[in-house]
Amino acid sequence: MSLIELKKVTKIYDDTAVEVKALNDVDIKIEKEEFTAIVGPSGSGKTTMLNIIGGLDKPTSGNIVINDTDISTFKTDKMIDFRLHNIGFVFQAYNLIPVFTAKENVEFIMLLQGIEKDERERNAIELLNAVNLADRINSRPSELSGGQQQRVAVARALASKPSFVLADEPTANLDSVTANNLLDIMEKLNKENKMTFIFSTHDARVIKRAHRVVTLRDGAIESDKITENATANAT
Repeated sequence: MSLIELKKVTKIYDDTAVEVKALNDVDIKIEKEEFTAIVGPSGSGKTTMLNIIGGLDKPTSGNIVINDTDISTFKTDKMIDFRLHNIGFVFQAYNLIPVFTAKENVEFIMLLQGIEKDERERNAIELLNAVNLADRINSRPSELSGGQQQRVAVARALASKPSFVLADEPTANLDSVTANNLLDIMEKLNKENKMTFIFSTHDARVIKRAHRVVTLRDGAIESDKITENATANAT
């Protein structure tokens, strides 16, 4: 059983004068523990594909199966609950809550899940330690660098103990040193914690690290390649 499967997924945006087919009959399977980059030029459909996998958008046709559950027809409330317990998100713009500390931002997902305060705090501190932010747990986003904010976002994405993490252009606003440090952390989490990461990106730094590169063009899969990194990671 694949972790994620898209079956004949098409997404058409028709809210403008011109109909746009963002995804066109896409079939793909993603397995557990993958470190996969979805790439392609602007308008190729990579962000749409990530949003559909994450239940942030619905396909016009086709099916999305996650952990053997077809989420394609979920109503809004059911989809929100499914996302909360199964999917972690890392966004280009960080999307942290400005008035919360780093620890409180990580705790927030667990609060929504109904986890008790002591367990929330313990888990949040462990996650912030894992992303090398033990000394900034009480800092608010405005007191953190872009790279530090993105590491908080990674810790928050992991807080729900998701089946996988979707990362939409997570390094786009980061300098090379900071981006590589963030990718080091994600690779470590992938290898040691068996966490599945799926990136939407045009960043060569991410593509270079990926174990699988799926290239989209005009909403369709142009190529799907396993890289040398996959073999190296398995040894």
